Amino acid sequence: MTSFDIEGHVTGFGNPDWARTHVPASSTAPAVLDVLKAGATCVGKTVMDEMAYSIIGENKHYGTPRNPCAPDRVPGGSSSGSAVAVGAMLVDFSLGTDTGGSVRVPASYCGILGFRPSHNAVSTVGVIPMAQSLDTVGWFAREPSVLKQVGRVLLELPDEDPVRPSQIIIPRDCFQLLGIPTERLTQALVRSVEKLHGGDIIKHSILGDYVRDNVPALSSFLSEINEDHVNNIPSLAALSSARRLLQRYEFKNNHKEWVSAVNPDLGPGISDHVREALQTTEENIDVCWSVKKEFHAALTSLLGDFGILAIPTVPWPPPKLQTDSSALEVFGAKAFNLLSIAGVSGFCQVSIPMGLHGNLPISISLLAKCGADGFLLDLVETLYESLKEHIAIAEKSF
Repeated sequence: MTSFDIEGHVTGFGNPDWARTHVPASSTAPAVLDVLKAGATCVGKTVMDEMAYSIIGENKHYGTPRNPCAPDRVPGGSSSGSAVAVGAMLVDFSLGTDTGGSVRVPASYCGILGFRPSHNAVSTVGVIPMAQSLDTVGWFAREPSVLKQVGRVLLELPDEDPVRPSQIIIPRDCFQLLGIPTERLTQALVRSVEKLHGGDIIKHSILGDYVRDNVPALSSFLSEINEDHVNNIPSLAALSSARRLLQRYEFKNNHKEWVSAVNPDLGPGISDHVREALQTTEENIDVCWSVKKEFHAALTSLLGDFGILAIPTVPWPPPKLQTDSSALEVFGAKAFNLLSIAGVSGFCQVSIPMGLHGNLPISISLLAKCGADGFLLDLVETLYESLKEHIAIAEKSF
């Protein structure tokens, strides 16, 4: 991916004006070095959304990587090329970055596994920053054994026996955001958990109410939210507003000088995002930090050491290529109700493919507390074969 430094090569950040105005990297990003030292081979850099500022995956300068699951649909971004390379079986795994959802979304759209680690668990040195409070280095794979193998290297995980999850929480309100039947995603998960761990650990909840009651700093953002429970969950939409403000503010601090000096040619959606970021002020930034702290504590209390939160990765299968930007904005607003949970809390999240619905890829995500990355990778490996069996049964039913 063109946001990772490779010694002797220009780190292009998805934009030719960036590449033109920067010199080759003097060293290679530690995350890349770690997998190379463990035996991986670097076969190339991949296309990404400009300046990592989209979850769609279209790039007007370098072309849009072709979604191997649905060629007429977007691949998801910003790590679009990384996901496509894995989904198209060109590589066994790839690295990407995830700030707002840039590993999880393309993993979902391309029908592969995608892992966003706990915040600060993997070094971001040598990776162009987007917004440091939210930035992570994630990775993609087709098989859970490979996903775990990469995680063992990047996270320096010890050999440990898998731990049984203490609870798996399925929030009904998050699944009500779906544009497909809820059962299509939840049935296979519930049956697999029942088979492997027993049904007693499955709990149902309303996450939005819990967040509203346990994150008082969100009140500053809740007043702006439309109480439309079909298109959003008010407290999670407020959480997304806090994430967006912090992301814009940090992006501005990182890149305003370069954007102002170069006036780069940016794609239509990207240029809007960048313009809005450069207009951001310090107002409410302190509140964003309070939201992060309170939400991290609230989610830690909810899950405990070995609890799992199961949510849809995104509300819908991938949109069509060149969908109108206003329609994409509506989609993005709804998606960030879900994507902001891991982003703001710093928790780890894995997106797991759940087959096809209407011939389009769909997925579910599992989240575990910050620092429980090894536990989550083990759980995916344990569940995966059973999930595939029950997905095949579900696809015949819908």
